[in-house]
Amino acid sequence: MRNARSWTRRDLADRTGISERFLADIETGKANPSLLKLCEVADALGTTAVGLLSNHLTAEDDRRNGVLALLGLRGAGKSSVGRSLADNLGCPLIELDAEIERTTGLELDQIFQMYDQTYYRRAEQDTLRTLLVEHPRPFVLATGGGLVTERATYDLLRAHSRTIWLRAKPEDHWSRVIAQGDTRPMGDDEQAFAALCNILGERRHLYEQAEITVETHDRTIAEIANELTERFRNTPTAATNGST
Repeated sequence: MRNARSWTRRDLADRTGISERFLADIETGKANPSLLKLCEVADALGTTAVGLLSNHLTAEDDRRNGVLALLGLRGAGKSSVGRSLADNLGCPLIELDAEIERTTGLELDQIFQMYDQTYYRRAEQDTLRTLLVEHPRPFVLATGGGLVTERATYDLLRAHSRTIWLRAKPEDHWSRVIAQGDTRPMGDDEQAFAALCNILGERRHLYEQAEITVETHDRTIAEIANELTERFRNTPTAATNGST
């Protein structure tokens, strides 16, 4: 997690007040840190002590191919494509935001009213880690549009799933959300569409880090889901299906 932030051990020491030598012992498994020190390290890394202790997944033992994670801004089609893809593969679709609401006991609107973005991002990372550790494979995961902006969470997701960016034009994002009956994106802000374009532009290089990119413009949900089904039909994601 330190390397994912491009921090030296000195950087982490400065943020925690813990000596570089003791941090080296923690990283190599030689130290016996107190709970307080674990909390200090976890806080500096943007997670919790529980999240830090559960960050033990490896690419070999978590069956990376067992999770297909869909990325994209709101309106990319993650839920609808994810549902169709999951049906095709015979596995469940999990909505990460719904899982956050379930684990916190709060709706997303309540989270942002009562707390802040930092609380939500920590809950997002902890919920994702729990899913990757505990949930039976395989499954399709629909992520939140801003997950890619939290580097540690995105690194965790890319290390332990097959990431798929559902690429769409700004007009597609806009029209799909409106078609769902949600007029909130327009609000009273005449610059809302321009803001959407800016967000998509700022995040494009992050979405492009996904393993696979699928074009969604002028395509039906079935066409997109069928393309992904064919791509993953003979991977462990589908192959483990018979035993679930």
